[in-house]
Amino acid sequence: MKYGHKKQYIDGELVDASNHAIQDVICPATEQAVATVAWATRDDTQRALRAAQRGFALWSATSIEDRLQYIHLLRDRILDNSIYLREVIMHEMGKAFSGTEEDLKSITDSLAYYGELVHALADETIEDREGSHSHRIKRQPVGVCAAFLAYNFPLLNLGFKLGPALASGCSIIIKPSEYSPLSAYIIGELCCDIGLPKGVVNILCGDNTEVGVPLCESTAVRLITMIGSTQTAQRLIAQSSATSLKRYSLECGGNAPFIVAEDADLDLAVDVGAALKIGNAGQICVSPNRFFVHESVVDTFGARLKARFETVELGFGRNPQIEMGPLANAAALQRVAEFVEQAKAQGAQLLCGGMSPEGDGYYYLPTVLRMADASAPVLQDEIFGPVAVVVAFSTREEVLAAANDVSAGLASYVFSQDESLLQYFAERLEFGEVMLNGVKYDVYLPHGGVKNSGMGWDCSPLALDDYLGRKRVTRAVT
Repeated sequence: MKYGHKKQYIDGELVDASNHAIQDVICPATEQAVATVAWATRDDTQRALRAAQRGFALWSATSIEDRLQYIHLLRDRILDNSIYLREVIMHEMGKAFSGTEEDLKSITDSLAYYGELVHALADETIEDREGSHSHRIKRQPVGVCAAFLAYNFPLLNLGFKLGPALASGCSIIIKPSEYSPLSAYIIGELCCDIGLPKGVVNILCGDNTEVGVPLCESTAVRLITMIGSTQTAQRLIAQSSATSLKRYSLECGGNAPFIVAEDADLDLAVDVGAALKIGNAGQICVSPNRFFVHESVVDTFGARLKARFETVELGFGRNPQIEMGPLANAAALQRVAEFVEQAKAQGAQLLCGGMSPEGDGYYYLPTVLRMADASAPVLQDEIFGPVAVVVAFSTREEVLAAANDVSAGLASYVFSQDESLLQYFAERLEFGEVMLNGVKYDVYLPHGGVKNSGMGWDCSPLALDDYLGRKRVTRAVT
C-alpha cells in the first residue's frame, strides 16, 4: 500500500487500537486501498478522554507565548510536509491535486490566525456605577473539546477546530471521518514529532458506538464541535445532553439558493456557479443546489452552464488540466445518482450529465437539470454532488419565498446589477451568509448558518466564543 499503516495519536503517543483492529482507506478514484489505519475501540476512546483531561490541565496553565511556540512549530512542520499531505488528500479523497491546496492553506492559516488573535486578547472592563468596585471580564478555555469532522475537506475541517482549540488553551479529541482519516492521522504523527505536550491533541477514528457515543456521553467533554449533516448533529446533541450540559458548535451544511436576476452578468454567474459545483465534485457545504434564474434569461443561463459542464476534465492525479475528481465514496455516488433519478421522476428535464462514466472510480458527470416546480420535494435536500437544478422565476417575491422555503440556512448567492434588489435579498434571505455578485471565504471571515444549518461559528474571532468562556472578577475598591 502506498502509505502503509498509520496509528492513532493518544496521550502524546502513536498507538494501535487496543484490539489491533485496522481499517482500509480506499481511494475513490481507483477503488483500491492506499493505507490502513488503527481502528479505535471504546477502551481507546476512554484513554483519549483521560489523556485530554490531563492535557487540558497542563495546556490551559501554559502561557500563550509557550503555546504559540508549539503552534508555530506544528504549522512549520505541516508546511515542510505540504506536498506529502496534499498527495495524501488526493488519494484518500480522489481530489484533483490542485484542489488539495485549499486544505493545506486552511489548516496552516488557522493555526497562525488564532495564535495571533488570542495573543492580542485583553480583559474587558465594566465601569462600576457607584465607584465602589472594579469589574473585569476574563476569558478562559472551556475545557476538553470533542471534534467530529466531515470527509469533504479533511485538513480544512481539522484546521478550523485545531486552530482555535490550541490557541485558546483547550485540549481536543479529533474524530475524523471514516472515509478520510489518513491525513488526520498524519497530523497526529507531526504532533508527536514536535513533542506537543501529552493529551493536548488526540486523534482517533472508529465506529460510532466505539468512539462517537463515549465521546458524547463523557461528562469530561465541555464542547462538542462538528462539521457534518443535520442528522448527525441531532444525534450528537441527543447523546451528549443526556449526561451533562455542553457547548455546541455545529456546522450542518446547507441547501444554497443561487439567484440570477434578469440584469445579472451571466458570464460571471455561470463561472461562479460552475466553479462551486465542479470544485471537490460539488461536495462543499456552501455549494449552490437550487439555481433560481429569471425567466427572461433562464434559457441562456442553462445553455451556458451546460456548455461549461460538458468541458469539465475528469480524472485523478497531478495533471493540472484535471478539474474534477470522483465523489468520496460509493455511498455518496449512489446518493447523487438517486437524487437525479428522483428529480426526473418529479418533472426535471436532464440537460447534460446524469450518469457515471465508464471505468473505475466513483465519478459522476457534471449534471444540469431544468425543473419547473420550485417546491418539488427533491429540492428540500442538499445534493452534495456535481448537480445543478435550474428553476425559472418571475418576481422577487416569488423567488425569495422559494429560496427561504427549506430547513437549511447556510450560504446563499445573488447576482444582479440593481443595488436595491441586492439590498432586498441581503435583508430577507434566511441564511447565515449572503454572497452578492461573487464568493469569498477565508479564515478571518465568519462561517455559520441558521435554522437546521447549525449553531456557532467556524473562522473569524466569532469562533473563539465557542472555545473561550467568560468569568467576571469583581473587587471592592478600598
